[in-house]
Amino acid sequence: MFLLLGGSILVTVFGLDAIGGWNNMVAASGDGFMSLWRSASDPDYPWTAILFGAPILGVWYWCTDQFIVQRVLAAKDESVGRKATIFAGFLKLTPMFIFVVPGMIAYTLNNDPNSGFVLENSAGTLPEMVKFLLPAGLRGLVAAGILSALMSSLSSVFNSCSTLITWDIYKKYNPNKSEKHLVKVGQVATGVLVVTGMLWIPFQESLSGGGLFKYLQSIQALISPPIAAVFLFGLFIKRINMQGAMAALYTGALIGISRLISEIYGFENVLTQPLFLHFALYLFLICSLIMLIVTYMYPAPDYERIKDVVYDFGKNKTDNSSELKIDKILTYILILCVLLIWYTFS
Repeated sequence: MFLLLGGSILVTVFGLDAIGGWNNMVAASGDGFMSLWRSASDPDYPWTAILFGAPILGVWYWCTDQFIVQRVLAAKDESVGRKATIFAGFLKLTPMFIFVVPGMIAYTLNNDPNSGFVLENSAGTLPEMVKFLLPAGLRGLVAAGILSALMSSLSSVFNSCSTLITWDIYKKYNPNKSEKHLVKVGQVATGVLVVTGMLWIPFQESLSGGGLFKYLQSIQALISPPIAAVFLFGLFIKRINMQGAMAALYTGALIGISRLISEIYGFENVLTQPLFLHFALYLFLICSLIMLIVTYMYPAPDYERIKDVVYDFGKNKTDNSSELKIDKILTYILILCVLLIWYTFS
């Protein structure tokens, strides 16, 4: 983390110095690059998509993805878990300045014939900037940080997925298997996941025409809405039952896969017409509606069994601990920082 953040900060600082400062970057990039709040007709990131669609992807990733959840569950207690997620929220403010701004710096340098910076492929922007801007020792340090972060992320994802496959699927149907056998199953699952990821590369190339970030977000828009709906409704409405949740998940998976297949093969239909963030919002609403309808077609769940996984508003109101007060203050400061950034760059 420190190598990635430090390297990105160095690229930003050295880059701004190379182009003559912030104002020169803004002038060369144009006003459109400095606006977070864009019109509803913007083809890429309209404010309607950012305000209503993007949070669905955020709820899915930050609240339900095992890659994140495993780290929160490792916390010493609830307060430490809360502070860690709040700290992650503050860190999440930095990409705009250390990832987006370097891209604008690269754009400025590439358009300046006197800079000596030539970018032949936009996919290699960061490595080219590291090579062009940083001195020899720092180049290796930043490269090591990028590679180590990549390997760490991949290993965590593979471990999380193999754990899910082994414990939540295989062991459920084979409860008497030994620990040694389950380890073998996990290793095989990891190998299958690696091969599957490699086989997906050709499809990734055909779907990532708008850039890697947009590709990742568009894929998440197909996955996240049903899971986010089940998580939010299940957390705050104790009447939600298993039948309603599963109906929402199956429906969301079917619609999401249908859009993915349509995009891969270039089929134009009602599923591919909306912007991916608008699609996430529509899919979330459809899954939520189906979940509520199916839920009330079946008996209510046993409230005694789910009392510890449903949010208790009454308990939260009576908790006046100093740790919770500190966490609330930090949360309000984080929200204020987000609003200030939106206001400044709007």
